[in-house]
Amino acid sequence: MARTEAYFSVDIEADGPIPGPYSMLSFGIAACGTFDGATFEPSDPSKRTFYAELKPISDDFVPEALAVSGLDREKLAAEGRRPEEAMHAASGWIERTAGDATPVLVAYPLAFDWMWLYWYWIRFTSSSPFGHSRHLDIKSLYAAKANAMVVRSTKRQMPAALLPDRPHTHNALDDAVEQAELFQNLVRWDG
Repeated sequence: MARTEAYFSVDIEADGPIPGPYSMLSFGIAACGTFDGATFEPSDPSKRTFYAELKPISDDFVPEALAVSGLDREKLAAEGRRPEEAMHAASGWIERTAGDATPVLVAYPLAFDWMWLYWYWIRFTSSSPFGHSRHLDIKSLYAAKANAMVVRSTKRQMPAALLPDRPHTHNALDDAVEQAELFQNLVRWDG
């Protein structure tokens, strides 16, 4: 019998397009539900969350990318968490929150957030709490359920009833919670 899956919505803010040369500045995680293979049980994503702001790992950054988050690199260099500590803390929180369930990461769009988080987990802790492939793209889920082309699967093109009431603020935790609600709505939607 398969184990229950525990879903975690994630969002990151970075100062460039790729990890390594650039830095992940913050990330947020919101626990948003479980699935036992038959029933999805949503949970309030604002109740169980993790958030970290990180010290930059390089001096390089793209000003436009940095501006999106509104974070201050100098302040983060002085006060941000060390990536090793933050990634270990996030892994521990995910494992405790998931309990006996298997953690699965969900994001919109998955490729960007997964790339950063997976790189940081492997680089700074040598393992990911989501393995190398336990993840689900919210945009692809919508495209499949709506029978829509991927290029026509943006939030602007989704039915209003699917969209959360929360604004997209570019604060990683706010956006993880917002995306968790979108994920919950999509899981329950018949298409």
